Amino acid sequence: MKLGDGVEQAIHCVAVLSGLSEEGVLSAAALAEFHGVSVSYLLKHLQALSGAGLVNTVPGPKGGYRLAKAPREISLLDIVLAVEGPQPAFRCSEIRQRGPNPLPGRYFTKPCQVSAAMLRAEKAYRAELAKVSIADLVAELNADDDGGIAARGCAFLELHERKASR
Repeated sequence: MKLGDGVEQAIHCVAVLSGLSEEGVLSAAALAEFHGVSVSYLLKHLQALSGAGLVNTVPGPKGGYRLAKAPREISLLDIVLAVEGPQPAFRCSEIRQRGPNPLPGRYFTKPCQVSAAMLRAEKAYRAELAKVSIADLVAELNADDDGGIAARGCAFLELHERKASR
């Protein structure tokens, strides 16, 4: 299974937004700069996160993005579904019923075994993503950090965090 680059960008952006103060916001340009990605591409994913109710958009010259929920309430699955959509990664098109010399319908009364196996795997994959919150990721990062990552993030937020009223 291959997820688009937008999933990675969205997860990292949500993690960065989790470090904002209560009144803080970050612009899309600042988030794109921090991650070294295209602003226009990132905006598409920030809009998807906003549409899913994971981030809030604050308009105006001091506007930007901030989390709409507590980091412990945002799972990796929430972000993946916001960016990639709710459809399963595998979609059975019933190719077993095509080709030369097709069999009668009585051979296809049960769901396709390939489709059933893929959907079981998808269910397990989604269950694992649902178990991991942004707060969990940040805690793991902090546990492994010797201080360098935190210092980089704090310095960036000090320069780019805007204060907006709630």
